[in-house]
Amino acid sequence: MNLDPTDILREAMKLPPEARAALAGSLIESLEGPIDEGAEAAWATEIARRVQELESGAVKAVPWVAARRQIAGE
Repeated sequence: MNLDPTDILREAMKLPPEARAALAGSLIESLEGPIDEGAEAAWATEIARRVQELESGAVKAVPWVAARRQIAGE
């Protein structure tokens, strides 16, 4: 069976947002190489640290719009 990527995309766009997000994640994962377990563990530790900082009030979240402006140097 020969599938046309344009047809696949057209059909995928009919899916609900959650299903499209899951599909997009699966496609991106399929492009990645082998998992670096050390990097995965380091990211898990970093994420836990950042969540703890947010929950404790040590840092405050910034809305994406404001963060984007700051990144752009506006």
